[in-house]
Amino acid sequence: MHRYRFVLFRPLQLLPVLFGISIIIFILVRLIPGDPARVLLGTRSTPTAIARIRAQYGLDEPLWLQYFYFLENLGQGEMGKSILYKIDVLKLIATRIEPTLTLVLASVLLSILIAVPMSAIAARNNGRLADHAVRIVSTLGIGLPPFWLALMLIILFSVRLGVLPVSGYGETIGDKLAHLVLPSLTIALSLSAVLTRSLRAAMIVALKSDLATAARARGMPENVVFWRHVLPNSLVPTLNLLAVNIGWLIGGTVVVETVFAIPGMGQLLVRAIFSRDYMVVQGVAMVFACATVLVNFLADIVTVSLDPRIRL
Repeated sequence: MHRYRFVLFRPLQLLPVLFGISIIIFILVRLIPGDPARVLLGTRSTPTAIARIRAQYGLDEPLWLQYFYFLENLGQGEMGKSILYKIDVLKLIATRIEPTLTLVLASVLLSILIAVPMSAIAARNNGRLADHAVRIVSTLGIGLPPFWLALMLIILFSVRLGVLPVSGYGETIGDKLAHLVLPSLTIALSLSAVLTRSLRAAMIVALKSDLATAARARGMPENVVFWRHVLPNSLVPTLNLLAVNIGWLIGGTVVVETVFAIPGMGQLLVRAIFSRDYMVVQGVAMVFACATVLVNFLADIVTVSLDPRIRL
């Protein structure tokens, strides 16, 4: 169990990281051009009304004091009140978590289902036509912008074939799953391209390892050697790569949710930025940051579990 000692002190190391992220988020949000009060009241706003709104949300305070209030609210489990929606930011975010979380999980699962077979085909046919085809496809997948890919999938499956909905989230479970096919496929095609390249390289190394050679010497069929020894040993670096790309995955959900009009946290973040809703932007960004840190922490635990040789 000494391999898991890092679980005790790693959260303490993550606190300075989150503190630094909070500073960066606060500064970047304040750099957004425009006045939230003026945006909220419109073109016919009066100086008195603007001053009242700014005082109501603490926008007339010095920046260092605003940041102190921001930290104080975080310490109390609060994120302030939305200027646009007039409700607590935490409650607002809670209503948007389900679509985003479902989209992320579906995208990760679909990425794995795409990456593992493609990597296996490429690694077992190293240097052959199938390997070259997989490498070309993965390279194209990395270069395709998510918003363009989303539009192409909409044109193909929704407009021309008419088999999947264009946008929205649906009400029933069946409707929600149908609405998530194209958004999750958009993210998965890009993410699986990155995972395929990493997993293919790890599989090629594992196929030439002493462990695989010893298994073949014991008379194991090649399929058994591959799926029992090669694949498990190749997953560790790919798992770490997946954890590192969680930030990119979250960024992808922001774009995809906007294109497909999914009422998730990504769409909420975009609307909050355009309306200069500082509290919502700060709250959503902090939730995304905490989720990224948590996923990387869980990935470290899984990595140590898969490979006893690793010490963190």
